[in-house]
Amino acid sequence: MKLILSILFACSSLLLHAQHTLSGTITGKDGEPLVGADIYAPGLHKGTVTNIDGNYIFKNLPKGKVKIVFGYFGYISQSKTLDISEKETVLDITLEESVFKMDEIILSTPFHRLQSENVMKVDRKTVQQLQQTGALSLVQGISNISGVSQISTGSGIGKPVIRGLSGNRVLVYAQGVRLENQQFGSEHGLGLNDSGVESVEVIKGPASLLYGSDALGGVLYFNPEKYANENTTKAIVNQKYFTNTLGSNTSITLKSSAENVKFITSMAYNTHRDYKIPNGDRVTNSRFYEFDAKAALGFDFKNFTSDNRFNVNTLTVGLTDEIGNQSTNFIPQNPYQKIDNYIVSSHNHIYFNDSNIDFHFGYIANNRREFEEHHHEEEEHDHDHEEEEHKEEEEHADPSLQMKLKTFTYDVQYHLPTIGKFESIVGIQGLTQNNTNYGEELLIPDATVNDFGIFTTINTKWENHFLQGGIRFDTRNITTENHLVEHDGEHEHAFEPIDKSFNSFTASLGYKTTLFNNIETRLNLATGFRAPNLAELTSNGVHHGTNRFEQGNSELTNEQNYQLDLALEYHNKHIEIFANGFYNLIDNYIFLSPTGTMIDNVDVYTYVQDNSKLYGGEVGFHYHPHPLDWLHLESSFEMVIGKQNNGDYLPLIPAHQFNNTLRGEFNINKWLKNGYASLKLESIFSQNNVGLFETKTNGYQLLNVGIGGDFNISNTKFNLSFSINNALDKEYISHLSRLKSNGIYNIGRTAMMGLKFDIN
Repeated sequence: MKLILSILFACSSLLLHAQHTLSGTITGKDGEPLVGADIYAPGLHKGTVTNIDGNYIFKNLPKGKVKIVFGYFGYISQSKTLDISEKETVLDITLEESVFKMDEIILSTPFHRLQSENVMKVDRKTVQQLQQTGALSLVQGISNISGVSQISTGSGIGKPVIRGLSGNRVLVYAQGVRLENQQFGSEHGLGLNDSGVESVEVIKGPASLLYGSDALGGVLYFNPEKYANENTTKAIVNQKYFTNTLGSNTSITLKSSAENVKFITSMAYNTHRDYKIPNGDRVTNSRFYEFDAKAALGFDFKNFTSDNRFNVNTLTVGLTDEIGNQSTNFIPQNPYQKIDNYIVSSHNHIYFNDSNIDFHFGYIANNRREFEEHHHEEEEHDHDHEEEEHKEEEEHADPSLQMKLKTFTYDVQYHLPTIGKFESIVGIQGLTQNNTNYGEELLIPDATVNDFGIFTTINTKWENHFLQGGIRFDTRNITTENHLVEHDGEHEHAFEPIDKSFNSFTASLGYKTTLFNNIETRLNLATGFRAPNLAELTSNGVHHGTNRFEQGNSELTNEQNYQLDLALEYHNKHIEIFANGFYNLIDNYIFLSPTGTMIDNVDVYTYVQDNSKLYGGEVGFHYHPHPLDWLHLESSFEMVIGKQNNGDYLPLIPAHQFNNTLRGEFNINKWLKNGYASLKLESIFSQNNVGLFETKTNGYQLLNVGIGGDFNISNTKFNLSFSINNALDKEYISHLSRLKSNGIYNIGRTAMMGLKFDIN
């Protein structure tokens, strides 16, 4: 560790040193110093903490306006925009206690405000909170956030759903760049691992103003792991074990920061066997394994910062549709997918005296391969022989379907000088994308996509009123190549070339205030759009992942929506009550519809459009009874209804859900900190409002329990967590499970044991 720090310090001496520092003391209202309080500059990607006396010092700040966030667990955070003009600035902070949660800075919205100051309601969860739920994957974890669910294919593939919208209508950001990985298919997972991820922010509703096309339904914004505090080195070792899938999740992270240079590197490896349903059977070929590696390198110059990150993720996952041969092997058999994702990003800031430029570049490469042919009819029962046999098969078998998608993205934003109380941003965003086929089968043709958008947004505040609005124009061009493909070995079918452009104006207006001194009110009006994707325009083949022959429709037009959101929050020292409602009109909603014909012995589906609407919301409360400071009761109800204008219901709409959680939080002397124990009852209602090719789904209840905390025993510090999901081993089928049509139950009782060491 000392050698690493010495190298970093030597490198930092070659850089331009900033001479500005910020220092002070952070205390509670009683004057007691807060030890270990966080001081973080989101634009600089750097932070520090207070010492035993509550003192802090923030070195090498750029000259000009810098946003600094002061936070401490159990206290209300404060955000300050400071004009750093002197070499040394002193600022003392007093924080007030809060029994509910720490106010967090929101990075997915343009002005990086605290949640309490944001005009948009954004849900934020740390990865540690998601891991405590015992979820097998990152998408499974975020489905515990109110208003978020998942379309699942077994335990290895999950597609996020926000208020009934999924697929390309939900935009995913990782490392600050939009993730492009053939997400048009319901059996295509995200290709993201929770290792190296700090938190996730969920924007529900149109976010096209901020992100352009494909943000019509909402945004999942995954914040990468923060760098270590200045002049510190830290190693993190995390191991989780899952009883149901005999699964293992291992990750190792090393991060170190000098004054001007910082880095992070992490690796993770996950394996899961076929998942077990309550009757004891395993769902054949629901197994998967995954390797993930991330690296980050940051620089701080005088008035320039740079955050550069790299991620490679390889996922091999079985495609299942039956309960057949029983096995505990983790190597998938045919049919299966192998997906390689590469993400390279560079996030940079240039600071001027009263303004700054934020520019972000990204490169995403996705290699998707689907293997369909069965080379071996009989499954070997010997584990070693079966694994060796499959590896040999994989080396020689060519994928039946292979698509390589390469995407370059850019995002440049200029934060103009503040005029009075008005902050404003102008910017451009866009991408260039190429899809190329290499397999023997084609589902979508070779194609090129070009996006370009220009926007402006303005924010102002007076007293307890916040107002934010903006307007944007986007254009998308899609060109494809002509392909002739053999069909049934006798004749050919064609992918006709297209050259189409789509464009749209989008806008949003949001207002936040406090009514009657204690009811936080957010009202947002927004319009978003989504251009048809390649699959919807051009598909012409059997999609084995969905067991359908899918036909595109080149006459499709933009989806355009208009949404009203109203969020109300009341809170005092002991109770928090919230109610979030939305009404979403979508013109030209695109969805798959059966034609009633068959090709290659599978049903033919085509893409059609109809004006539609979705409405619903989430309501709930969080009760903290006095004087039981350690006890929390949380309850929430969420619902979505989706209809076409002709009265038919939209497909893939999640069932209504009622959640109740009893949670205790406690500390015991010096050997247990941040301890917790929770009991959660999920009540999922019957889904009777179904689309034309769906069937109704019965309701069910699931009981989940969890316990854990940070331990300090004989000067050894570690985090221990234990959870049991579906503790009563309930037989159930989720309405959004793609295995529902085969009558296959979702996963049975699952226990997770997690152990994490932080080594400083």
